Amino acid sequence: MNQQSLIMDLDDTLIHCSKYFRKSKSQFADQMLDWFHSATKEEILQKQLEIDLKSVEEFGLHSSLYPESLVLTYKYFCVKYGRGLSDFEIKHIHSIGQSVFQIDVQPFPYLYEVLDRLQEDGHDLVLFTGGDEKNQRRKINQLGLENYFGERVFICEHKNSYALQMVLDEIATEKYSTWMVGNSLKTDIKPAIELGINAIHIPAEIDWSYNILDIDIEPNGTVAELQSLLQLPEYLRDYAFYQVAK
Repeated sequence: MNQQSLIMDLDDTLIHCSKYFRKSKSQFADQMLDWFHSATKEEILQKQLEIDLKSVEEFGLHSSLYPESLVLTYKYFCVKYGRGLSDFEIKHIHSIGQSVFQIDVQPFPYLYEVLDRLQEDGHDLVLFTGGDEKNQRRKINQLGLENYFGERVFICEHKNSYALQMVLDEIATEKYSTWMVGNSLKTDIKPAIELGINAIHIPAEIDWSYNILDIDIEPNGTVAELQSLLQLPEYLRDYAFYQVAK
C-alpha cells in the first residue's frame, strides 16, 4: 500500500458537532421569544450568528465565545426593546450555551471502522482540530481517539494556513503524500490548497456558515470531494493504485 499522511479534522469530520449547537441555538431562541414577544426566531438567530462570527474571526475558536455570543444577543435585544437586564436570565442564557461543552459527544457510526482500515493500510494518522485545549481534549479522551493518533494531535484556536504549516513542519512529510481531510472549506481545504498539499473535502450534513466560502485558488495537489468518511479508505486505495500504474 502506498503510505499517505492524513491530517484529519475532528468536529463534523470524525464526530458530531454542529447538531449540538443547532439544538442549543433553538433552545436559546425559544427562551428569548418568551421574553421578547415582538422579536422573531429568525431575527434572534441571525443576530446571534452575526455576533458569533465576528467573535470567532477576532478571537478564534475558544469554547467560551459561544455562550458569550448568546449573552450578547440577549443584551442587544434588551436594549432594542427597552427591557432591563436580569442577572438570573443572563446566567440561564449562559448555561444554555455552556451545555454544548458538557454533553457526551458522539462519533460518526462508522468512525472506528474507518480509522482501523486506514491504520491497516499503513497510513500515518494526524489529528488537527480547531478549539481550545480543554474542550477538544475532553472529546478526544472521551472517544479514545488517542489510540489512533497518539501524540500526533494538534489543537489550535485559530485554525488557518499558519496553524496548518506548523503541523506540516512538525510531522515533516512530503507534500505529494500528505492530505488534509475535513468538512470545512475555510479551515481545512483552503489552507491545504494554499500550502500545496492534497485535500479531501467531506461536506457535513449540517454545517456552520463560518465554514463555507468560495475557493478560487489553483491547487498544486489533488483535491477531491467525498460524500462520506466511509469512502475514504477505498478512495486512497484507488488513488495509490493509479499512482503506481502511472
